[in-house]
Amino acid sequence: MRGERRSQARGGDMRTCINGATTMPYPLEEDIRSAARAGFEGVELWVPKVEKYLEEHSPEELREALGDLKVASLCPYGLGAFSERPEENRDRIGNAARLAGAIGCPVLLVCPDVPPQGMGEAEAFRRAGEEARRLGEICEEYGVSVALEPLGMHPFVPGPREALRIVEEARHPAVKLMMDTFHYYKSSVPLEEVEAIPMELLALVHINDCEGRPKEELTDGHRLWPGEGVIPLEEMIGAVARKGYRGFLSVEIFREEYWKDDVEGITRRAKESLEALLNRIGRHDG
Repeated sequence: MRGERRSQARGGDMRTCINGATTMPYPLEEDIRSAARAGFEGVELWVPKVEKYLEEHSPEELREALGDLKVASLCPYGLGAFSERPEENRDRIGNAARLAGAIGCPVLLVCPDVPPQGMGEAEAFRRAGEEARRLGEICEEYGVSVALEPLGMHPFVPGPREALRIVEEARHPAVKLMMDTFHYYKSSVPLEEVEAIPMELLALVHINDCEGRPKEELTDGHRLWPGEGVIPLEEMIGAVARKGYRGFLSVEIFREEYWKDDVEGITRRAKESLEALLNRIGRHDG
């Protein structure tokens, strides 16, 4: 399967990846084995599964188990900009960055929190940027970055414009952002805003589709395989591809219906749907 995976990655093409949430009911070992068999080039490791694995195994054993698979990220974590105990989150990020460095993982994904009521916008972004810089300084020691994840209809960071403002406030090379097609769609992020993302700051792309419900009703459970819903994926992914994005496209789907399948069936379907999309946008030979 290793040869198959390499044969499917041509030149500067974007790389295929699967997130551990897509195979949520299954343990980390099965995530890794099934991703390799399906021909994925990378995996995102779901933190609760990693913590369970490390109860009986070492980081060195994890790196060995990964084989040729690259780790796109460890996720999810929190930014903790408005936490009453920020030092606890910083310690958690430090431990995660140490592990990430040990297994060759370049990115920790961090989700934004919400400013307290009454805090002004400028102060909120200043605080968020300051905390992001602290996390970047912690991670930099291990050769790791943090990537902010905008969330659908989030009151503070719903899209890349707000995430980039935090990145700019942070002024640190280890602070970046990521793109999730579901969250960007739910937040009605315009294509022009996607096209404005500097590619050197785009650490990762989560790819998924969703049902055609009103956006305010959408939840993670309404996600679908790429190409089976209403998100304009060809336009969104095509936009970053044209600007030179060559990182991972990671299938991340929280759908209980899909979780009823065995792990091999889930990863196979994820790979097939991703390959079909890549073929349609002309960035992959499949």
